[in-house]
Amino acid sequence: MTPEEILQGLYDETLVGNAPRVLELTEEGLATGMEPQTLLFDALIPSLEEVGARFERGDFFVPEMLIAGRAMAGAMERLRPLLAETGVQTIGKFLMGTVKGDVHDIGKNLVNIMLEGAGFEVIDLGVQVAPEKFVSAIQEHQPDIVGFSAFLTTTMPMFKANMNALEKAGLRDSVVVMVGGAPVTQEYADAVGADGYAADASATVKKAKALLHEKRSKVPA
Repeated sequence: MTPEEILQGLYDETLVGNAPRVLELTEEGLATGMEPQTLLFDALIPSLEEVGARFERGDFFVPEMLIAGRAMAGAMERLRPLLAETGVQTIGKFLMGTVKGDVHDIGKNLVNIMLEGAGFEVIDLGVQVAPEKFVSAIQEHQPDIVGFSAFLTTTMPMFKANMNALEKAGLRDSVVVMVGGAPVTQEYADAVGADGYAADASATVKKAKALLHEKRSKVPA
Protein backbone atom coordinates (compact mmCIF):
# COMPACT_ATOMS: atom_id res chain seq x y z
CA MET A 1 0.00 0.00 0.00
CA THR A 2 1.15 3.55 -0.68
CA PRO A 3 1.44 6.01 2.24
CA GLU A 4 -1.65 7.80 0.89
CA GLU A 5 -3.64 4.53 0.91
CA ILE A 6 -2.50 3.78 4.46
CA LEU A 7 -3.58 7.24 5.67
CA GLN A 8 -6.93 6.98 3.90
CA GLY A 9 -7.44 3.48 5.31
CA LEU A 10 -6.60 4.68 8.83
CA TYR A 11 -9.06 7.54 8.49
CA ASP A 12 -11.87 5.32 7.16
CA GLU A 13 -11.35 2.43 9.59
CA THR A 14 -11.12 4.73 12.63
CA LEU A 15 -14.37 6.37 11.55
CA VAL A 16 -16.19 3.02 11.61
CA GLY A 17 -14.34 1.83 14.73
CA ASN A 18 -12.56 -1.15 13.16
CA ALA A 19 -9.91 -1.45 15.89
CA PRO A 20 -8.01 -4.53 14.55
CA ARG A 21 -7.69 -2.95 11.10
CA VAL A 22 -6.61 0.42 12.55
CA LEU A 23 -3.83 -1.33 14.46
CA GLU A 24 -2.81 -3.33 11.35
CA LEU A 25 -2.62 -0.17 9.24
CA THR A 26 -0.68 1.63 11.98
CA GLU A 27 1.87 -1.21 12.02
CA GLU A 28 1.99 -1.23 8.23
CA GLY A 29 2.59 2.52 8.13
CA LEU A 30 5.43 2.29 10.64
CA ALA A 31 6.93 -0.71 8.82
CA THR A 32 7.09 1.28 5.58
CA GLY A 33 8.92 4.10 7.38
CA MET A 34 6.07 6.54 7.89
CA GLU A 35 6.49 8.95 10.80
CA PRO A 36 4.24 8.30 13.83
CA GLN A 37 3.18 11.94 13.85
CA THR A 38 2.09 11.67 10.20
CA LEU A 39 -0.22 8.78 11.09
CA LEU A 40 -1.57 10.76 14.03
CA PHE A 41 -2.01 14.22 12.52
CA ASP A 42 -2.90 13.24 8.94
CA ALA A 43 -5.29 10.36 9.63
CA LEU A 44 -6.23 9.52 13.21
CA ILE A 45 -6.95 13.01 14.56
CA PRO A 46 -8.88 14.16 11.44
CA SER A 47 -10.95 10.97 11.64
CA LEU A 48 -11.80 11.53 15.30
CA GLU A 49 -12.64 15.17 14.52
CA GLU A 50 -15.05 13.92 11.86
CA VAL A 51 -16.56 11.54 14.44
CA GLY A 52 -17.09 14.55 16.73
CA ALA A 53 -18.64 16.58 13.90
CA ARG A 54 -21.02 13.74 13.02
CA PHE A 55 -22.00 13.41 16.68
CA GLU A 56 -22.78 17.13 16.85
CA ARG A 57 -24.93 16.86 13.71
CA GLY A 58 -26.80 13.89 15.16
CA ASP A 59 -25.47 11.43 12.54
CA PHE A 60 -23.44 9.55 15.15
CA PHE A 61 -24.40 8.61 18.70
CA VAL A 62 -22.45 7.63 21.81
CA PRO A 63 -21.86 3.98 20.72
CA GLU A 64 -20.30 5.12 17.40
CA MET A 65 -18.12 7.63 19.26
CA LEU A 66 -17.02 4.95 21.69
CA ILE A 67 -16.01 2.37 19.11
CA ALA A 68 -14.16 5.00 17.05
CA GLY A 69 -12.47 6.18 20.25
CA ARG A 70 -11.43 2.65 21.14
CA ALA A 71 -10.03 2.08 17.66
CA MET A 72 -7.98 5.25 18.00
CA ALA A 73 -6.89 4.28 21.53
CA GLY A 74 -5.41 1.03 20.20
CA ALA A 75 -3.33 2.94 17.67
CA MET A 76 -2.31 5.48 20.33
CA GLU A 77 -0.96 2.69 22.57
CA ARG A 78 1.41 1.79 19.76
CA LEU A 79 2.28 5.36 18.77
CA ARG A 80 2.58 7.00 22.21
CA PRO A 81 6.13 5.80 23.01
CA LEU A 82 7.28 6.62 19.47
CA LEU A 83 5.77 10.11 19.65
CA ALA A 84 7.52 10.67 22.99
CA GLU A 85 10.84 9.71 21.36
CA THR A 86 10.34 12.16 18.52
CA GLY A 87 9.55 14.89 21.04
CA VAL A 88 6.13 15.80 19.63
CA GLN A 89 4.94 18.82 21.59
CA THR A 90 1.82 18.29 23.66
CA ILE A 91 -0.44 21.32 23.69
CA GLY A 92 -1.15 21.07 27.42
CA LYS A 93 -1.63 18.79 30.40
CA PHE A 94 -5.14 17.68 31.44
CA LEU A 95 -5.79 15.92 34.76
CA MET A 96 -9.05 14.01 34.81
CA GLY A 97 -11.10 11.99 37.29
CA THR A 98 -14.62 10.87 38.20
CA VAL A 99 -15.59 12.37 41.55
CA LYS A 100 -15.82 10.52 44.88
CA GLY A 101 -18.89 8.29 45.14
CA ASP A 102 -19.18 7.83 41.37
CA VAL A 103 -17.84 4.82 39.44
CA HIS A 104 -18.92 5.80 35.92
CA ASP A 105 -16.08 6.12 33.49
CA ILE A 106 -17.28 5.51 29.92
CA GLY A 107 -17.84 9.22 29.22
CA LYS A 108 -14.61 10.17 30.97
CA ASN A 109 -12.62 7.60 29.00
CA LEU A 110 -14.05 8.84 25.74
CA VAL A 111 -13.15 12.43 26.65
CA ASN A 112 -9.61 11.27 27.50
CA ILE A 113 -9.18 9.65 24.10
CA MET A 114 -10.46 12.75 22.29
CA LEU A 115 -8.19 15.03 24.35
CA GLU A 116 -5.20 12.81 23.73
CA GLY A 117 -6.02 12.72 20.05
CA ALA A 118 -6.11 16.52 20.06
CA GLY A 119 -2.58 16.68 21.49
CA PHE A 120 -3.16 16.92 25.25
CA GLU A 121 -1.17 14.86 27.73
CA VAL A 122 -3.89 13.23 29.84
CA ILE A 123 -3.43 12.05 33.41
CA ASP A 124 -6.42 9.90 34.38
CA LEU A 125 -6.98 9.40 38.12
CA GLY A 126 -9.81 6.93 37.49
CA VAL A 127 -13.09 6.82 39.43
CA GLN A 128 -14.08 7.57 43.03
CA VAL A 129 -11.45 10.32 43.23
CA ALA A 130 -11.54 12.10 46.59
CA PRO A 131 -10.86 15.87 46.81
CA GLU A 132 -7.52 15.31 48.56
CA LYS A 133 -6.43 12.97 45.77
CA PHE A 134 -7.15 15.67 43.18
CA VAL A 135 -5.14 18.14 45.28
CA SER A 136 -2.08 15.89 45.59
CA ALA A 137 -2.22 14.97 41.87
CA ILE A 138 -2.36 18.66 40.89
CA GLN A 139 0.64 19.35 43.12
CA GLU A 140 2.52 16.43 41.57
CA HIS A 141 1.66 16.86 37.88
CA GLN A 142 1.10 20.63 37.60
CA PRO A 143 -1.65 20.31 34.95
CA ASP A 144 -3.02 23.21 32.92
CA ILE A 145 -6.59 21.95 33.26
CA VAL A 146 -8.32 19.67 35.75
CA GLY A 147 -11.56 17.90 34.84
CA PHE A 148 -14.18 16.65 37.30
CA SER A 149 -16.66 14.14 35.91
CA ALA A 150 -19.96 13.12 37.56
CA PHE A 151 -22.65 10.86 36.15
CA LEU A 152 -25.09 10.96 39.05
CA THR A 153 -27.02 13.92 40.45
CA THR A 154 -26.10 12.60 43.91
CA THR A 155 -22.37 12.97 43.23
CA MET A 156 -22.52 16.41 41.57
CA PRO A 157 -22.10 18.21 44.95
CA MET A 158 -18.56 16.76 44.99
CA PHE A 159 -17.66 19.45 42.41
CA LYS A 160 -18.05 22.05 45.14
CA ALA A 161 -16.14 19.93 47.65
CA ASN A 162 -13.31 19.63 45.12
CA MET A 163 -13.31 23.38 44.45
CA ASN A 164 -13.16 24.07 48.19
CA ALA A 165 -10.22 21.66 48.53
CA LEU A 166 -8.37 23.46 45.70
CA GLU A 167 -9.03 26.84 47.35
CA LYS A 168 -7.81 25.55 50.71
CA ALA A 169 -4.62 24.16 49.15
CA GLY A 170 -3.98 27.47 47.36
CA LEU A 171 -4.26 25.82 43.94
CA ARG A 172 -7.43 27.37 42.57
CA ASP A 173 -5.68 30.09 40.58
CA SER A 174 -3.06 27.79 39.09
CA VAL A 175 -5.43 25.48 37.17
CA VAL A 176 -8.41 25.81 34.86
CA VAL A 177 -11.32 23.71 36.17
CA MET A 178 -13.72 21.96 33.81
CA VAL A 179 -16.76 19.91 34.83
CA GLY A 180 -18.96 17.53 32.91
CA GLY A 181 -21.14 14.43 32.96
CA ALA A 182 -24.65 13.45 31.94
CA PRO A 183 -26.67 15.45 34.53
CA VAL A 184 -24.36 18.48 34.59
CA THR A 185 -25.45 21.79 33.04
CA GLN A 186 -23.77 25.10 32.31
CA GLU A 187 -25.83 26.64 35.12
CA TYR A 188 -24.53 24.08 37.60
CA ALA A 189 -20.94 24.59 36.41
CA ASP A 190 -21.37 28.34 36.97
CA ALA A 191 -22.90 27.76 40.41
CA VAL A 192 -19.91 25.73 41.63
CA GLY A 193 -17.45 28.22 40.17
CA ALA A 194 -15.96 26.07 37.41
CA ASP A 195 -14.15 27.76 34.52
CA GLY A 196 -15.70 25.58 31.84
CA TYR A 197 -18.38 23.02 31.05
CA ALA A 198 -18.88 20.81 28.01
CA ALA A 199 -21.81 18.58 27.15
CA ASP A 200 -19.86 15.90 25.28
CA ALA A 201 -16.37 14.70 24.38
CA SER A 202 -16.13 16.67 21.17
CA ALA A 203 -17.20 19.91 22.87
CA THR A 204 -14.73 19.24 25.71
CA VAL A 205 -11.79 19.35 23.32
CA LYS A 206 -12.92 22.67 21.81
CA LYS A 207 -13.59 24.19 25.23
CA ALA A 208 -10.31 22.93 26.68
CA LYS A 209 -8.34 24.45 23.81
CA ALA A 210 -10.16 27.78 24.18
CA LEU A 211 -9.64 27.89 27.96
CA LEU A 212 -5.98 26.98 27.58
CA HIS A 213 -5.48 29.75 25.04
CA GLU A 214 -7.24 32.19 27.36
CA LYS A 215 -5.11 31.11 30.33
CA ARG A 216 -1.86 31.47 28.40
CA SER A 217 -2.75 34.84 26.92
CA LYS A 218 -3.27 36.18 30.47
CA VAL A 219 0.20 35.12 31.61
CA PRO A 220 2.56 38.13 31.50
CA ALA A 221 5.48 37.62 29.12
